[in-house]
Amino acid sequence: MVILITGGSKSGKSKIAENLLSAMENKIYLATMEPYGEEAQTAISRHRKQRMGKGFETVEKSRDIQELDIPGGTGGILLECLSTLCANEMFSGNEPYPADKILDGIKLLKEKTGLLVVVTSSVSCDGIEYPAETENYIRALCELNIKVAELSDVVIEAVCGIPVTLKGAVV
Repeated sequence: MVILITGGSKSGKSKIAENLLSAMENKIYLATMEPYGEEAQTAISRHRKQRMGKGFETVEKSRDIQELDIPGGTGGILLECLSTLCANEMFSGNEPYPADKILDGIKLLKEKTGLLVVVTSSVSCDGIEYPAETENYIRALCELNIKVAELSDVVIEAVCGIPVTLKGAVV
């Protein structure tokens, strides 16, 4: 099963995702944030504290998730987060349009686990025009979000920490 969780910045997406995997054993937290700058360090620290004691094995992979060697039969994988992974591929990995590459990686992860929870961000709702490079990122992430939503059994939007189911049902 694949569950996609989307929402705005600081909307509670990560907490909802972690709670979906809380009762599971043999679970992996796939962390994609590159630890550059104070803001990134703060976010990484907050997420580590949030998942402390929840039994996650943390795997850090900021790009090329299709290269991960995840053992088959892994109970659950939480991919945190698609928007960061897309940015890393585009701006650090020099991948001009990484949507298909990332989607291939997600499909491989899906084959390795009974439950894949993918966290992403809503970034195209503000109506602001950005420089071309940022517009390309927004376009790539939106395409990726659509493709992952199609692949997903369940899609949830986090609104003020409240999970609102948009597709399917969490059993």
